[in-house]
Amino acid sequence: MPSGNTHDAITFILAAPAAVVTYYATDSFAAAAIVTAAFIFGGLMFGPDLDVASKQYSRWMFFRFLWFPYRSFFKHRSRWTHGLIFGTLFRVVYFMGVVTIILFASSYCSAIFFRTEMPQPADLAEAWRAAGSLLRLHAGGYMLLLVFAGMWTGAASHTFADMAGTYIKTGRSGGFL
Repeated sequence: MPSGNTHDAITFILAAPAAVVTYYATDSFAAAAIVTAAFIFGGLMFGPDLDVASKQYSRWMFFRFLWFPYRSFFKHRSRWTHGLIFGTLFRVVYFMGVVTIILFASSYCSAIFFRTEMPQPADLAEAWRAAGSLLRLHAGGYMLLLVFAGMWTGAASHTFADMAGTYIKTGRSGGFL
């Protein structure tokens, strides 16, 4: 299994081809920049090794606590953490869920402290909808798809490196799909 430094190097080396491929596929510098930034973020901060004490995990610094339930629930290199199909999708859904819970709890505590009306879950859902509409309005309709594609390919580069390392050491690729 490659080291954290090797995974970082692979991420930075593959960021340039990701930018070029995206530019030629979309004919847009903005799309290429979005995918490249998301690729680097996906490889350095949002990759499969958030389920162990890794470089990716330590980069979250004082926000590491967000990943504690994720680390506690999944064993390392499971299909849910390192899987090509579900890995990144599950991390995005998990992260958005944790952020939603924190925002709702913060709103609830604020309402108690300031003695205002208690927030309802529908209020938070509406706030997410409004944020999505604002993002689509100013960044384009495909912004979220481009971000996810970049994050997925950045994390997939990590999984492919792990598969190659496992194959070299044991002669088998493991259950990453």
